[in-house]
Amino acid sequence: MNDVNHYLNPAENKMEQAAKYLEEALAHIRAGKANPKILDGIRVDYYGSQMPISNVANVSVPDARTITITPWEKAMFKEVERAIINSSLGITPENNGEVIRLSIPPLTEERRKQLVKQSKQEAEDAKISVRNARREAIEGLKKAVKADGMPEDTEKDAEDKLQKIHDRYIKRIDEIFAAKEKEILTV
Repeated sequence: MNDVNHYLNPAENKMEQAAKYLEEALAHIRAGKANPKILDGIRVDYYGSQMPISNVANVSVPDARTITITPWEKAMFKEVERAIINSSLGITPENNGEVIRLSIPPLTEERRKQLVKQSKQEAEDAKISVRNARREAIEGLKKAVKADGMPEDTEKDAEDKLQKIHDRYIKRIDEIFAAKEKEILTV
């Protein structure tokens, strides 16, 4: 007879991964405040290999509207600038020869709405992942009843437990999205 945890634990792990992925994805969405994570997706050509900016330069946030990038090698200034300009960040870097500055402009109302919409889509994708994990676990439990002779009441109890786990992660995803929405809409 199969143990119900054989189905519940992988499902819960997938739900946890969906929530963590959402947090990571939302961290990359610019909310009008300087956040060095917005640079994480930008790669720089460093001696033939693609590296994140944080691996070739010191990235800091001196104030709420500025990110400073200090490349460790003078040769990297042009590469870092080119990577930022070619990215989808939409910010033009300022280079004074020693430091590259990114001035984060305040968001327009229209841009805020776009970012909330983008964040909502990321949250919805995470919810879909959580639902898929629940569906896969339920299918596994139903097969265990038919093939392995698991008692139906054990399967129903496991489904109830799985539903509670599902509800907890859906609530967590809603909370993560609500916090990001508030951050984006705060002027």
